[in-house]
Amino acid sequence: MSNTATDIDKQYQPEELKRHRRNASLASLIGTSIEWYEYYIYGAAAALVFPHVFFPNVSPQLGLVYSFASYAVAFIVRPIGGAIFGHYGDRIGRKRTLVITLLITGLSTFAIGLLPSAATAGETGAVILVLLRVLQGIGVGGEWGGSALLSLEWGDQKKRGLSGAWPQLGTSVGLILSTAAILGGNAIAGDAFLEWGWRIPFLLSFILIIVGLVVRLKVEETPSFAKQKKSGAVVQNPVKQAIVKYPKEIVLSAFLRMSEQMPFYVFTAFTLDYATRKVGMDRQFVLLATIVAAVIDMFLLPYFSILSDKVGRRKMYYIGCAVLALMAYPYFMLLDTGKPALVFLAIALSMLPHSLQYGAQASLIAEQFPANIRYAGSGIGYQLASVVAGGPAPLVATALLAYFASGYAVASYLLFGAVVAAIALRLMPDRSNVEM
Repeated sequence: MSNTATDIDKQYQPEELKRHRRNASLASLIGTSIEWYEYYIYGAAAALVFPHVFFPNVSPQLGLVYSFASYAVAFIVRPIGGAIFGHYGDRIGRKRTLVITLLITGLSTFAIGLLPSAATAGETGAVILVLLRVLQGIGVGGEWGGSALLSLEWGDQKKRGLSGAWPQLGTSVGLILSTAAILGGNAIAGDAFLEWGWRIPFLLSFILIIVGLVVRLKVEETPSFAKQKKSGAVVQNPVKQAIVKYPKEIVLSAFLRMSEQMPFYVFTAFTLDYATRKVGMDRQFVLLATIVAAVIDMFLLPYFSILSDKVGRRKMYYIGCAVLALMAYPYFMLLDTGKPALVFLAIALSMLPHSLQYGAQASLIAEQFPANIRYAGSGIGYQLASVVAGGPAPLVATALLAYFASGYAVASYLLFGAVVAAIALRLMPDRSNVEM
């Protein structure tokens, strides 16, 4: 058992504790918002830009497959990032590790904005693009575990769902910022968007790096890690300990995300291509609808997180699985109408399952592991989902569409994810009463 709320109350005065919790929540939210901004602009660019800029010498369909393959590479290496930074996060602390992940992801993203196109450098640009995407994936892979623990280990144990929602909100904020940046680049460059306008969102990441560093350097290390260090409970190889002692929890954590991460990337990356190329909607219209979806998610996520503290986080997650299963086919039915109002409605409401599950998910996964291996265990489990869920999602969806020529095949894929996640949650130990 790790640091309890009573222990923290004894260490700090009420106002001081409130300030630390506020700083930790803010640092967690801002840091993840920046990192996900950097990650999501790649997803949007992979659907709208990179097939034309880096893979112009093949058919549009194959160019899209190549582009989404480069997109998927980061998901494959994210568990490696989770393991690397999980090791250091449990050894040297959450705060110091998070500064490193921010720099790796941010600088990789900035460098993508400087890459030469295929017209200028042939295949060289595409090769470097993949290498930078690998670095981006490693950085993001180490990000979530630290951000979640920063908020959860400082947070009120009776409101663990809400505490875990702060880093999760970064996905919505990051999606809003990234989509707005793509829209801004499109508005500024106009017809030259594919030539140079797409670079603007990537280059802006340098400013965000500075903001993130300022915020993260101000926050203090969590009491939980400080207690582990003081008592000599820090282990030499937390990754090995987590894998050997908690393999079931790691695997189940990954499959738990099939109903959240997999549809998220179908709705925010694959749909950009599906709605523009197959349905024939305007690119800017689809991007605006995606921003609305992210805004709705941003407001609903904390509400459902608070609700999860009242009705139970596991119950809230099951509801999210059910909602995804029920909306999968109607979603594509609305898209296929080609009617702007109905397409907009489908995209705007697509994040509802994510809102229901994502806030509760942070604590569901983190509480599976003891404090001295929590960064490693939760980070690896969370990021392993990138191999089975998020990473392959746009690629699998594209392949299903190419083979069956119907969005309903992708809907079946979403239904499959909902069922797998529900089974994983049923098999996952209930540790909601274990203090963090």
